[in-house]
Amino acid sequence: MSKPTENLPSLKIETAAPARVDRRDFLKTSALAAGALAIGAPAIVRAQHLNSKLNIACIGIGGKGRSDTDACAAENIVALCDVDAGTDAYQIQTKKYPDAKFYKDYRQMLDQMGDRIDAVTVSTPDHMHAIIASAAMKRRKAIFCQKPLTQTIYEARYLRNMAHDKKLVTQMGNQGSASPGLRRGVEVIQDGIIGQVHQVHVWTNRPVWPQAMDRPVGQDPVPSTLDWDVWLGPAPVRPYVGNRNPKDKNGVYTQFNWRGWQDFGTGALGDMACHTVNMPFRSLGFDAPTEIEAVPFGTMNKESYPVGTKIRFEFPKRTAHVPLEHPSFFHRTRKIEYDATTLFWYDGGQPNENLRGGHDLTNKPPAELTADIVTLQGKLPDSGCLFVGEGGMIFSPDDYGTNFFIKLKGEKEFVNYLKHPAMAKYPERIPRNSHVTIDAKGSANLVQAHAAEWLTAIKANKPEDCYSRFDVAGRLVEIMLLGCVSLRAGQKIEWDAHKMEAKNCPQAAPYIKRQDRTGWALS
Repeated sequence: MSKPTENLPSLKIETAAPARVDRRDFLKTSALAAGALAIGAPAIVRAQHLNSKLNIACIGIGGKGRSDTDACAAENIVALCDVDAGTDAYQIQTKKYPDAKFYKDYRQMLDQMGDRIDAVTVSTPDHMHAIIASAAMKRRKAIFCQKPLTQTIYEARYLRNMAHDKKLVTQMGNQGSASPGLRRGVEVIQDGIIGQVHQVHVWTNRPVWPQAMDRPVGQDPVPSTLDWDVWLGPAPVRPYVGNRNPKDKNGVYTQFNWRGWQDFGTGALGDMACHTVNMPFRSLGFDAPTEIEAVPFGTMNKESYPVGTKIRFEFPKRTAHVPLEHPSFFHRTRKIEYDATTLFWYDGGQPNENLRGGHDLTNKPPAELTADIVTLQGKLPDSGCLFVGEGGMIFSPDDYGTNFFIKLKGEKEFVNYLKHPAMAKYPERIPRNSHVTIDAKGSANLVQAHAAEWLTAIKANKPEDCYSRFDVAGRLVEIMLLGCVSLRAGQKIEWDAHKMEAKNCPQAAPYIKRQDRTGWALS
């Protein structure tokens, strides 16, 4: 009787040939490596950081910014910056970090304290991410920036190149990247446990905020605690409007509902795809798709995103290099060849203004694909990711890819990856986040561990140690934002990644590279 995985289709995998090394370069590199080993780390970094705390500035301290700040609390929080000093978060965080100087404008903070800051966290609305991050990166600060890394494709490419050129330590805030479960999933899919994957289906319960609305008429007085001009940043000027819905504790734009507005957010796709598409992006070597088509549910206007979207991404055949289990001086990676793959994204559902988010949550993959998931869990979860391979399926039931189930060809049901016998033949080869701990209830400290990985990399001056560094995160964000471009352009996009343009749709250009308001630009 054959083993469960014996006859499965496999990915085409070969060891990468070593590059030719000039003898003089080899001797020079060897001497430098020996010197580095002798002192353990670059002398400047070692003297400044190895046995000392970093000085951290946190921009955006409400919502996710609160947990991002707290994740760095073991270092020196020297500055807090937020446009609104009237929130509960302001009261809580300024009391928690009384030695930190508070600012409303990040530009003033960087001008006054730039020489005393080692690293910066950016946890603002999407439209401000790249503007703020690039300003800090210009001053050579390490950056932790929340997902999505940027609001536009141009910005993602810009930050990625800037981080590379300046050799900065960076991390995007998609904390599932810290999970050992996600990294294990990436390994075994790359190694061919379900063979070539031709379809991936990803769905989410978002939006859980208002969408499909027109801009409200009128305006309200701007609260004295809020700097509305800085909040708008590069976006076109519009009147401030407060809370118009007594059932919603948040305002029309602030503190939370900005996600649904095209000038400020990136909708459900921008909010969640950096989490839910993380495993397929990494494990299937996704680079630029060639075709993207988004179909909205209900109203699609020029102001906000719709209450539901189905998006198709077409990825051509591609080649990727993944780390070897036992790398040597000459062989550190191996090459994998992937077949063409289609990624389907589903968010929201049919319009229903009486339900949360304004939709019925029915936008999901075809029932025939998810029947075994329903058998496993009793119902289809509100969020999930399903790989459909030639040799079986893998299903992840959460937003972050921390857990997954396997059903190989010929098997009757999904089995948790920790219990599936086929897993034993695939070695661990991706370094794990050493800061992850599991509590008595089985919960992992992913937010803390994800930030700690970044902080440790800063002290070691090793940008490559961040699993979601901008070189990786920027590529993921470019892919996902193409869905927003297709949605806003109102048609299928044929994408030329090299030229950064929609070949068939010149009207998409403003959604690829935003026209920033005068006085606001990338640094």
